[in-house]
Amino acid sequence: MRKTIFIILLLICGNNLFSQKKLSETEKLESVAKVWGFLKYYHPEIANGKYNWDEELFTILPKVHSCDNIEQLSELYIKWIDKFGKVRKCKKCQKTKEYDYFNKNFNLKWINNEDLFTKELSDKLRHIEINRHQGNKHYVTVASKRIGNIEVTNEIEYKDFDWQNENLRLLTLFRYWNIIEYFFPYKYQTDTNWDKVLQEMIPKFSNPKNEIDFHLAMLELIVKVDDSHASFVTDKTNTFFGYHWIPAKFKLIDGKAIITGFYNDSLAKYDDLRVGDIITTINNQKVETIFNQNKKYIYGSNMSRKKGNSYYSIFNGSSDSVRIEFIRNNQTKTKTIKRYKFKEFNYKWKKENDKFKILDGNIGYVNMGTIKIKEVPNIMDSLMATKAIIFDVRNYPKGTLYSISNYLTSTQRDFYKVTYPDLDYPGKFIWRDGRRCGKNGELKYKGKVILLVNEKSQSHAEFTAMCLQTGDNVTTIGSQTSGADGNVSKFNMVGGYKTKISGIGIFYPDKTEAQRKGVKVDVEIEPTIQGIIQGKDEVLEKAIEFIDD
Repeated sequence: MRKTIFIILLLICGNNLFSQKKLSETEKLESVAKVWGFLKYYHPEIANGKYNWDEELFTILPKVHSCDNIEQLSELYIKWIDKFGKVRKCKKCQKTKEYDYFNKNFNLKWINNEDLFTKELSDKLRHIEINRHQGNKHYVTVASKRIGNIEVTNEIEYKDFDWQNENLRLLTLFRYWNIIEYFFPYKYQTDTNWDKVLQEMIPKFSNPKNEIDFHLAMLELIVKVDDSHASFVTDKTNTFFGYHWIPAKFKLIDGKAIITGFYNDSLAKYDDLRVGDIITTINNQKVETIFNQNKKYIYGSNMSRKKGNSYYSIFNGSSDSVRIEFIRNNQTKTKTIKRYKFKEFNYKWKKENDKFKILDGNIGYVNMGTIKIKEVPNIMDSLMATKAIIFDVRNYPKGTLYSISNYLTSTQRDFYKVTYPDLDYPGKFIWRDGRRCGKNGELKYKGKVILLVNEKSQSHAEFTAMCLQTGDNVTTIGSQTSGADGNVSKFNMVGGYKTKISGIGIFYPDKTEAQRKGVKVDVEIEPTIQGIIQGKDEVLEKAIEFIDD
């Protein structure tokens, strides 16, 4: 009997000690980020815009800091929620909607986290979920009803805010984290679990060393969505990487930077830089080491695109010169080369005038980045007698996908499915069938069709490739594409700094992801160092070889 009583007392005391566990600052801030964001989009009165939700955060933050344990913290949140009035039963919420839901992004499991919340608070939050806000929301709407991607609305930007204001730094993190949590269609694909991202970033936003460190924290946060659309640049991030550039373009291959062209031929010639130079170290650091150090600041859906987006993070610096080690003609040399402000290059972005042509062997070639819809009939008529047509999609096409597909298909086919956010149930997404490509009837163009793709094929380029892939005799050749498809949602961070995300989910008809993976590639080929040295377009050469087989 005594032994039984002892065990019962031990369990009671143990549970009491557990519940009184002292919470860390990160745990407390994680809890308020989630509760604040949830109420912002779910609570009927708050989502309706009745309260200044930023000010409510600033008011409760000091109280959150002063809580020591779960009971105190939960009691604080309960009183806070009660202040906004009783949440009435939502009849509309109870009706079963005939939606085909995509739920991989949906995650309200944290509401029942016993390490952060009492059961009373969890029950209250679940009640709000069940009886959530319906209809037009104050802080988010749809940018286009036809498309379904979100537009962030009625957010104060604090353009002149002081970075040393901790409340505003935390608002920056909490606001962005919750936008991604509830409205980013590819949240489930991030390399780092989105809950874990919040835990990792709280200390960086709470205690940055200086203003540049704070801006780097914003950049790192945005990079963690693993989306090639999610760019972010400020004057302070530019200062970190440096405003001085070398006059050469490059491509990262096998941990080395291969020079592929120049921003200014004369300045490149001054330092005897040549296409094909293989740069192995920069200021005594290996190129691969520099890339790995800066990878957390380089946005991109996959490694192919990250390497393509590394232009500002490898050679740039604050000084006007840099020492390199490079290989040329199988000889390793070192030298110091000049760096310049980009405006000193007087660089003119090349306009490609070559819309289409006929290559040797009666092979048509179409530059998809230059042709317009109205030009498609004349171009296709000119290429109708060729044995094959190569459509180069290593660029940004101009909306010609549907008109071209009419020549390549004998049967109209589905080529994509969409997921878009359900604003009445934040975090859930709805499947929708997309448009069809091509048309029924006799096949107009009967030769082989080749699509060329690489990491520069992004967004509309990938969408175009997916459409043209429905053709009767189409082969896709190249390397992994950017993996960022879907109409873009643009919004501003606290401070007015601009960023964006892929706003809707784009999938193949069988629900295979295109995001991060890129489009389906039939024949994979990556450019080689030797090919660059020799000035070859190895992807195009592979396409011609494939046609001739």
